[in-house]
Formats: sequence, C-alpha cells, structure tokens
Amino acid sequence: MGTVALAETFETHRRHLLSVGYRMTGSVSDAEDAVQEAWLRLSETDLDSVRDLRAWLTTVVGRICLDHLRSAAVRRESYVGQWLPEPIVMPLESSGSVDPLEAVVREEDARLAAMVVLDTLGPDQRTAFVLHDGFGVPFDEIAGILGTSTAATRQLASRGRRAVAGAENPSPDDEHAEAVGRLMAAMAAGDLQAVLDALHPDALVIGDANGTTRTAVNVIHGSDKFARFYLGLIKRYGPQTFLAIEPALVNGQLGFFTHGSPGDETHPGFPARVGGFTVRDGKVCAAYDIANPEKFTGIRLPDRPAR
Repeated sequence: MGTVALAETFETHRRHLLSVGYRMTGSVSDAEDAVQEAWLRLSETDLDSVRDLRAWLTTVVGRICLDHLRSAAVRRESYVGQWLPEPIVMPLESSGSVDPLEAVVREEDARLAAMVVLDTLGPDQRTAFVLHDGFGVPFDEIAGILGTSTAATRQLASRGRRAVAGAENPSPDDEHAEAVGRLMAAMAAGDLQAVLDALHPDALVIGDANGTTRTAVNVIHGSDKFARFYLGLIKRYGPQTFLAIEPALVNGQLGFFTHGSPGDETHPGFPARVGGFTVRDGKVCAAYDIANPEKFTGIRLPDRPAR
C-alpha cells in the first residue's frame, strides 16, 4: 500500500482513535499526540504483519496513552487544587466542519460527569476498563499492554467498572439545557432563592485552575454553598461576568465559554474559562469551572482556533 493510500486509510480510523485517546487520558492534547504517534509507528511497520488495522491501531494508542496517564499521575502530585479533564468545547450549531472531536463528544461516554469519574481511576484500572468495556479489546491484549496477567487485567477492569457504576447518567440534551438555562437566568438576576430552586440539594462545584486564577480550590458541596459561591463571584466581577459569556456545547451538552474581562474601575478582571454542568432530576447537580489555560486545547469556537 502506498503512502497516500495508507494515510487515507488511517484517516478513516482517526475519530475512533481520538475517542480511545480522549477516554483513556481525559486530555485532548494527549489524545491527539497519541494518534499522531500511532500514525508514525504505522508508517514504519510492515503491513503484512497487521491482520486487523483498527485493532492494531487501538492497541498502539492504548500503549501510548498508558504512558501519558502515568506521566499525568506524577504531574498531579504538584497540581494546585482539583484536577478536571480537558473539556471539548463546540459551537451550539454544528459548523459543518470535519473536526473529529465533534464526533467524539456525541457519545454519552464522553460527557463531563463520566470523564470526571474516569479521572479517579489509576492508570492501569483506567486502561483495562476503557479498552475492554469501551472498545472491546480482549483482556489478553490489554494484559500485554499493562505487562500483567489476563486474570489481573480482568480484576483491574472489574474495579474500574464498579467505580464508574456510581457516575451520573447524562440527562437528555433538552432537559440538560433547560436546567442550565434556568440556573444561569437565576444567577443573572441575582436571585438567591431562584438559584437554590434550580439546584439539586447535593449540588457541587469543582474548579480547576492549577493556581493560575481564582476558583474553588476545594470541592464545594451543597446547594446553599454553591449558590453563594457563584453569586459572590458575580458581585465581585460585576455585569461583565455575563456580558463575556458565550453559550457553547461542553462535551456535547450546554455550558459556556468566556474570553474573560479586563475589568473596570470598580471590578477586577478575570481570565478565560470554561463552564460545564451535570443535571440530575431536572436540576443542576454539578458545575465544573475549568480555568487552567493549559486545558483549553479542545476549544473549537469560530473566534478561537485550535491551539
């Protein structure tokens, strides 16, 4: 097979491989790097030895992502505050582009709540669970990636499965959008009771900035603390808080992106950030405030090209 034909064949697998990489690592940049590395390895491989190209590429991406996961585990030791996955941010209306990330977040398994739970798994657990349960890779092949036995790999996947079983099932998109819209309207009005009414009693806030700007360093639990936290931010930063917000799809469901604000004579400025949400029983039960600029690789908005 010639180089051009091989490249065209590889491209037919790109969306699948990005999905593997993103669910494996929770990082758009790491997923894209893994896919690129897989292409380089493929271009140097004797194709006669590859019986199933899709399976071969999936295994290669899995190996590369395991290295990324282990590296991320080391980085987390010095990370300031909470760690969230890199969000994938798209316009509300499809741009008609062929960006494969847009297809990745059509899958419910890529919703923020699911990705947050995956981030609680250790590298080996996550690899075993995602590759087997998510993409059907046989346990003996995953064992080869992990350097362990097939029986041990089954145990790792089982532990990952039990952890993920407690994740929130994503609400239908319409229900999600209605709940988020109701919360944002209540916050814009500064109505504490309306904000509380839009929140699930167990609502929480998770911020991720790695010390680059102000956010919740610790997880905020409970609707009352949630409401007072956000209303406090709105009071601090003033009317530009909402003027700077652009509704967007965050991992496939309604959220927002803000370019930030330079501030004015009475209010401080704030940098760009992504806001994502999870909805339960028609009410917002989690808000994700992602303000670490290193995690903005997956933003695909018209006025903010991919990095």
